[in-house]
Formats: sequence, C-alpha cells, structure tokens
Amino acid sequence: MVLSSPSSSNTSRPSSQLKTCHFSRYNFFQFNADSGTVLDKNKQRNLITTEDFIIGLQKGLEHEVGEASGWLMYLIGKEWGQADAEEFKVWFQEDYGLHFKDAALRFALETWWWPLTAQGWGKWEVDLSSIKEGFLFIDLFDSAVAKSLGDVGKPVCFLYAGLFAGFFSSFFERSLSSTEIQCYSMGNDFCRFLIGSEKRVKAAEFWLTSGATASDIEDRFQAIRSEAELSKIGN
Repeated sequence: MVLSSPSSSNTSRPSSQLKTCHFSRYNFFQFNADSGTVLDKNKQRNLITTEDFIIGLQKGLEHEVGEASGWLMYLIGKEWGQADAEEFKVWFQEDYGLHFKDAALRFALETWWWPLTAQGWGKWEVDLSSIKEGFLFIDLFDSAVAKSLGDVGKPVCFLYAGLFAGFFSSFFERSLSSTEIQCYSMGNDFCRFLIGSEKRVKAAEFWLTSGATASDIEDRFQAIRSEAELSKIGN
C-alpha cells in the first residue's frame, strides 16, 4: 500500500498533464530512483509500506493509549480527510475545468476515490439511496487495515471512518460523523461505513454494541426522522 502526503516541491503540473484525466497505475506514479521518492500525478509524496507497518502502528497505539487508540486513529483520519478534500477541490477543477459542485455527485466521488484505490486503500461502492434522508453508506473492499490485521472479532478501520467523516464534512459543508457497522476483521466479506449526523452515528454504534447487524441498523433508521438532504448542502 501507499501512504501519501503533500510534497514540498512545486505543485504546478505540466500543461500536458492538465488535459490528461485518465491514468493507470503505471503513469499515475512517478518513481525517482535517484532521489528515492515516489510522487503521484497530484505531486503528493508517497510512501510504500508493508502490512507489517500497519500492524505495528495499530499495536503500538494500543500499547501506548489502550482503548483510546481507535479514537486517535479516527481523529487522524478525519484530519487527513479534511485536508484531502481541500486538495481534491483544486485538482478536480484543474483537471476538468469544472467546480466539483457542478459535476454529477457520483462522478465527483469516484474521481476522488480512484487515486486512493491506486495507492492501495481498496475499492469502494457508494450507496446513495438514503442521501435524501441525510446519510449514506460506503462498502469498502480490501481494506488495507482490516486485511492486515485479519479476523480479530471487532471493527478496526477507524482510520477509514475518520477519513470519510473529514472528507464528506468538507464536501457537503456540514458537520458529519462516520462509523464502521461491519468489518472484514469481524468475519464479514467487506467493510461497511455509515456517514451521517452525530445522532445517527451514535445510534448506530449503540445498536452495534447491542448485537445489531448492519442490516438491522439500516432497517431501524427508517423510524428516525429524515434530516437535510446531503446533496443540497452548500448549493
């Protein structure tokens, strides 16, 4: 997998790249053997890591802060998501000559996530069927965290939950939270996340600890009053 961070180098892109909106893994990354750096097409510096790094990070945090390690990973992910959203808004306009709010919602979201897929963070499917009620679901396949830790009987993808909370809060210009309601590390085939208001997320977390499944949680949300439609936020 690949971890990325903004590069200190000049972030302007060659004019030839501005019209190139389709990439493969082979031209998305720029490997420089002389400097030992890996940059992506958005000029973010990337770090290639192994599963051992993820396991060591998770275990190290658990050793240092105990049960608070999950919350800490969530906060790290949220800060990452907020920063990534601001960068996305810039390069989306540069690549397509279109403000992200003027693009089709699903197209904008898929455009944001593809670089993360290329970096090894997994593939996703976005469920927008409940967006008029103020929340949405994301199915994540091949979570870098869950795949590394294996079946441990509990949700482990706090970093992803924070990432989604941070990104969608910026994207929809509304304070949103996120939680994982099923996880590969719990024996499920894929991870599923809820993104919505703090009220919904807390309710989902309570039901989850009470033994509810992801399907149970989705059914119970039908009884909760609808909130502001996410696609209208900020427009």
